[in-house]
Amino acid sequence: MLDLKFIVNNKEEVKERLASRNFDLQIIEKIIKFADERSQFIQTLESLQAQRNELSEDIGIKKRNGRPIKSLLYKVNKIKERIEEVDKEADEIITKVNNLLLQVPNLPNKEVPVGKNENDNVVIYENKNLGRGLVKGVEAHYDIATKLDIIDFVRAVKLAKTRFVLYKNDGAKLVRALANFMIDIHTKNGYKEILPAHLVNSRMLIGTGQLPKFKEDLFKIEDEDLWLIPTAEVPVTNYHYDEILDLKEPKKFVAYTKCFRSEAGSGGKDMRGVIRQHEFHKVELVKIVNQNDGEKEWQKTVTDAQNILELLEIPYRKLMLSTGDLGFGSAKTVDLELWIPSEQKYRETSSISIYNDFQARRAKIRYRDENGKTRLAYTINGSGLAIDRVVAAILENYQNPDGSITIPNVLIPYMGGQKIIK
Repeated sequence: MLDLKFIVNNKEEVKERLASRNFDLQIIEKIIKFADERSQFIQTLESLQAQRNELSEDIGIKKRNGRPIKSLLYKVNKIKERIEEVDKEADEIITKVNNLLLQVPNLPNKEVPVGKNENDNVVIYENKNLGRGLVKGVEAHYDIATKLDIIDFVRAVKLAKTRFVLYKNDGAKLVRALANFMIDIHTKNGYKEILPAHLVNSRMLIGTGQLPKFKEDLFKIEDEDLWLIPTAEVPVTNYHYDEILDLKEPKKFVAYTKCFRSEAGSGGKDMRGVIRQHEFHKVELVKIVNQNDGEKEWQKTVTDAQNILELLEIPYRKLMLSTGDLGFGSAKTVDLELWIPSEQKYRETSSISIYNDFQARRAKIRYRDENGKTRLAYTINGSGLAIDRVVAAILENYQNPDGSITIPNVLIPYMGGQKIIK
């Protein structure tokens, strides 16, 4: 959430930077209008309180001198009633302002390229020579997985509905191997492992920015204030909800979870295979840092996620997202995209974002700086990586002419020494 004072004092800058995100600037105008009204209410309250104090002083003097005070008491009571009315009106304005602020996305950092949508993202690095290079002429992952009997698409639909899959045999083993491999690499790099619940309450989703804007993308438990997590970012970032931390060193977490998304509005996109599902597997990286360390730690997080693709030897590229493609809470994002041979294109497997103090303001995550002053933390997160898309990439990039799949070298120990799926 943006700071109200910053919006009011930097109206034109805020509007300019949000315009680059295709945001409706009328909401900013409404916020400023309500903020002005709130200021007027505060001035009125201060004036009424001053009048009440003056009358109370007069009452005290007259009472000591044995003079009548009935008329003064009447005036004080009237002022008290007016103060209560103004207080209520001010509270209503504050509620309106806060509700509007929850709809406003983060300001993009100034180095983020300006653009309308994903077509304006900027490729900043590509490694197309990893492993077997940019493979061509292989079967799609969903076809080869069916032939190898490692993913059951038909029964998954029977058990739930479309956009669910059931891993089995070496497919289930591969998912487990990838999760363990990723977590081992990240914990060696100083991340602390967390295994959170898959359900959270509304406060947590407001804290990280999924609510209220993305309500339709979530699965809610009927008659309960509980939601299935769309990403481990939600419980892990909110692990320190409403706390004051020691952030001389960054808080670094890694978590493997299932993730759940309704994919509202995605239409018929990616209906086949494991690219876009309602339930999927992901290893998430989360950092909570002091403001001075934000940029440095974000860069390190990008490197940590990128390292997984290097070790798996899957061709990939890095993109700096344009202002028109940034996530709601992000101030800056780099996407990592891996090569999917059957589509002859790269597909996103991680978005690594820095949120500055946007999430911390909503989740009340603070720290004390070197002068003892309380400040809002900066938050960072990104996939390390999205497992299902890595599975698709392995099944295609490591596919052999006889229909078997070679296991990437780094995964062989996690597959119990197995080198081939056939």
